[in-house]
Parts: sequence; structure tokens; C-alpha cells
Amino acid sequence: MDIKDKTIVVTGAASGIGRALCHAFADKGAKHIVCADRDIIGTQETSHKINGTAVKVDVSDEEQIKSLIETAETTIGPIDIFCSNAGVLVEGGTETPNADWQRLWDINVMAHVWAARHVVPRMAERGEGYLLNTASAAGLLNQVGSAPYGVTKHAAVGLAEWLAMTHGDEGIKVSVLCPQAVRTAMTEGHEDHVAAIDGMLEPQDAARACIDAIQDETFLVLPHANVLKYMQRKAADYDRWIAGMQKLNRAYSG
Repeated sequence: MDIKDKTIVVTGAASGIGRALCHAFADKGAKHIVCADRDIIGTQETSHKINGTAVKVDVSDEEQIKSLIETAETTIGPIDIFCSNAGVLVEGGTETPNADWQRLWDINVMAHVWAARHVVPRMAERGEGYLLNTASAAGLLNQVGSAPYGVTKHAAVGLAEWLAMTHGDEGIKVSVLCPQAVRTAMTEGHEDHVAAIDGMLEPQDAARACIDAIQDETFLVLPHANVLKYMQRKAADYDRWIAGMQKLNRAYSG
């Protein structure tokens, strides 16, 4: 899809990958960018620099996502690209409190579901639209030290696959972003974590990879090239891959 003259919505736009996406879309000539985040100050800073629109949205609330989409479509124009980018991380295993599991489920998974629920029918009626969902390499390879993150990101990747295979014939294109460590508020203080084993990218690097994927209409966005190699190893010999992940767990969970 050509980004020029497109109307785009980006959640998690106050900082990190979301902010970088907004700037990258603006640089590519997007018609208008709606910057959404529960951090309205940060979102306003992002939108001011690109002459976009700032909206306060908590993506853990379906009604707020629905309102975001309805307001954008009514006051700005049909949404061409919806970037469901907001995400959260907590550390821990099965002992992690239910409230944290639910919070990650709502933000890392259901926010994508709710966005698709309310924007895909509009796009399908027009015969064209694009969804960019931010997941993680953890959704392909899992996450040492965080069961809720690994599980919810796997679900996010599964949803993106389902959306692509179910709505592709209606003109809906889907890309899913699956980076390892990116320098954001989420990774602050975790620069030596296992996710950074292949280096920590800047948000702008991830955003550029997304721009390329949208323009080429590529499903899987892998800013860290090694992730593909790890996926291939996993598929080739699951038991060997599990043994390798156990080794990583021993090294990084102490």
C-alpha cells in the first residue's frame, strides 16, 4: 500500500515505536495521522510535531477504541491504516497475579481484537484497508522471565494470522511487527536482558521496517534479522530449540 495521502491511526503514539511510526508516516506523505495514547501529554507532543490529531485512549477499554475509530471516520475521514501498537510487559510466571494476566491480555491481545472488530467492517465495505499490529519476537519464540508476555504475544501473532487469512479476499492487508529489544520505556533498565541478545534497536529502526512492510504488503515484520533464523531452528527441531531456550533461561533468570 502506498502511504502517501492515507489517513492513519496509531495507538501507543506518545513514545517509543508509536511515536516513531507517526513521524515515519508523516515523512512518507500521509494525509492525516491520529495519535492515540492514554498519555495525552506525550500524544500531544507527538501530534504537534507532525500536525496530526491527539486523542486520549486507553486501549484496554473496547468502548474507547470504538469511539476512536468512529470519531476518526466521522471527523477526519476513512481510516486507511490502523496501527494497533500499544503493549505492556510484566515479569513473572504462572504465579503472576490474575490482575496482571488480565491487563496484559486486554492490552496485548484484546485491543487488537477490538480494533479489528470496529474498523475491519468499514474497510471491507470500502474494499481496502491495512492493519499493522505490534506483537513481539516473543510471540514467535517466547519470553524468558515473563509467561504473561510470551503467551499474550503468541496470541497477538495468531490473531494477525487469522485476520490476514480471513479478510484478505476483502482487500484487507495485515502486517505484524515482531522485534526483539527496542529502546523504549518498556525496555528501560533491561538493556542486558535476553531480548537484547542481538542488540537493541532504536524505535526509528522498527518504524522503518514497518513502512517497508506496508509498502511491500509483507505480513511478518522482523527488524532483527536473526529472529527468522531462530524460527527456522524451532520448526526444524522443537526439542533442540526447547533445550536452547532452557539454557537461555538458566543464564538470564538468575
